[in-house]
Amino acid sequence: MSVDFGKVAVLLGGNSAEREVSLRSGRAVLDALLRQGVDAIGVDPKHDDITQLKTGIDRVFIALHGRGGEDGCIQGFLTTLQIPFTGSDVLSSAIAMDKSKSKQIWQSSQLPTAHYQLIVKDHFNPEHAEDILAKLSGTVMVKPVNEGSSIGMAKATNVNELLAALTQAFTFDNKVLLETWITGQEYTVTILNGQALPAIRMQTANIFYDYQAKYQSTDTQYFCPCGLDPQKLAQLNDLAVSAFAAIGCSGWGRVDFMLDTQGNWYLLEVNTVPGMTETSLVPKAAKQAGLEFDELVLEILKQTL
Repeated sequence: MSVDFGKVAVLLGGNSAEREVSLRSGRAVLDALLRQGVDAIGVDPKHDDITQLKTGIDRVFIALHGRGGEDGCIQGFLTTLQIPFTGSDVLSSAIAMDKSKSKQIWQSSQLPTAHYQLIVKDHFNPEHAEDILAKLSGTVMVKPVNEGSSIGMAKATNVNELLAALTQAFTFDNKVLLETWITGQEYTVTILNGQALPAIRMQTANIFYDYQAKYQSTDTQYFCPCGLDPQKLAQLNDLAVSAFAAIGCSGWGRVDFMLDTQGNWYLLEVNTVPGMTETSLVPKAAKQAGLEFDELVLEILKQTL
């Protein structure tokens, strides 16, 4: 390895609902750096004093998923300390974490995203549930605004299901997004240094690509190459790069999409610190592009130079 990165801290774990996945991502990244001779240590904000980063740490690889790690908080802390870090800056991290803010920006940029309504816990009247459902075509996806890994998400096809799903979602967040249900296929595009890596199509027997399908199922299928014709793939890649840029994201990340049965694309969300576990999507896409896991980790870290 010709580049001297100095002392690198890999931030992992943390306090979010995605802690377990983050621990796996962070350990995989740390192992990859150590294999390549980088002077790296793991730091878990849940147990370790992160003020230690002020002394002797030259740069940080952020492998924290969810709140505290992906929402601009740790990015603000590191910016204040003037320590270079991987991924997007404070503002774009915060916007990408807030699914409703992302959608507002995409709408204003004429980028396609499903019809939605934002529900705030303290202002929600259950008597309006039927009207809301009707406005959103009768079937909705319920999503906590600031969670990742499909945590707290559910499909609702009637008022009872919607109220139950909202009750569940409100345990994770006081703001919940209701989106018109899109029937179709789910795709994801990794962005690395401004370029789209090979797209992946995910297929699950579950109702949607949920936490279980992502991290526990052995039946989930991943197609990379994704099987789209060249024109449709070019359209997807352009949308991914545009959506990433519209929010101001940089370095690396992942943009998730639905392709409906009529062939229309819909943006779902941007992940600014995607999973880096052995089953994660970004390493799959990188491998298809000819980048092994260790090379991918180094390529991401180089963005801090």
